[in-house]
Amino acid sequence: MKKVVDDVRLMTKVCDLYYNQNVSQQQIASMLSLSRPTVSRLLSSARERGIVQISVSNLDLIRYWEMERKLEEMYGLKEVLIVDSVEDADEQKKLIGRAAGQYVENTIRDGDVVGLSMGSTLYQVVAHIMHPAADHVTFVPLIGGMGQLRMDLHANYLAETLAYIYDGRFVPLHAPARVSGTKIREQFMKEESLAEAFRCAKHLNMALVGIGDPYDIHSSIMATGYFKENEKESLRARNAVGDICMQFYNIEGDTAPFQKDNNVIGIDIHRLRDVPYSVGIAGGMDKLAAIQGAVRGRYINILITDIRCARALAAGDACQD
Repeated sequence: MKKVVDDVRLMTKVCDLYYNQNVSQQQIASMLSLSRPTVSRLLSSARERGIVQISVSNLDLIRYWEMERKLEEMYGLKEVLIVDSVEDADEQKKLIGRAAGQYVENTIRDGDVVGLSMGSTLYQVVAHIMHPAADHVTFVPLIGGMGQLRMDLHANYLAETLAYIYDGRFVPLHAPARVSGTKIREQFMKEESLAEAFRCAKHLNMALVGIGDPYDIHSSIMATGYFKENEKESLRARNAVGDICMQFYNIEGDTAPFQKDNNVIGIDIHRLRDVPYSVGIAGGMDKLAAIQGAVRGRYINILITDIRCARALAAGDACQD
């Protein structure tokens, strides 16, 4: 397993907190879910590598460090990672996916249970896992199959692929993403063949979730065929701004106006509030309101996005159509 003390980004963050912000080692340990001896070893390693001498020297290795810190404080997030903004949407997803992949490699631990949602951004995360180090990791989809969507964007496929990369365990969720009524959903949720996936989802150490824009014609949920045009207009009338695992919320993160539409086979997104590392991965100005709603709803505590979107979040610019 990759050693925490070899993580240069974490090392730099600990140094900045300790030397520049006068945060005690014990406080840093609590903030970053580390032991105090680990914090001490990180500080020692930083001195050995020349990252810190009298003051922290390599903050410029993280281009948007100050903005990341601002958003962490502003929204109460555990961590924010920011990448460059580019015009091409596919390239943007690749940049975000690369950063998220590195974050996963540095954060995942032996024996963890990791859940994944679906979509093209999550596909890029999985594609950029280059140095898997943790052992005995269990991977589970957080939502069922995705209808007409490309197979390689399904939650089952992504979870199974990561299990293969890590030589870990895959627990499938062989069910539709959404069914036609509440009673049908209740029956699916009682199926013994799906029970193990639901049990694993109650013990997640990490969740990797995409944040969707329900009005984007290229979005995963609209590409599935599960949602019709009249439902899209109904969502707009009720001020939906985003979705996680096909469950909608407004700009305040409130899901109540959309509960009657929740015939999704998968995790209740409110459970994400209890996941130690609930990682929201999304970028682009079209996702701004969706990201803000996800943060306000506390469905994510870690955000990986691009600088243009980050600046708008810092300015409180998210708005509804």
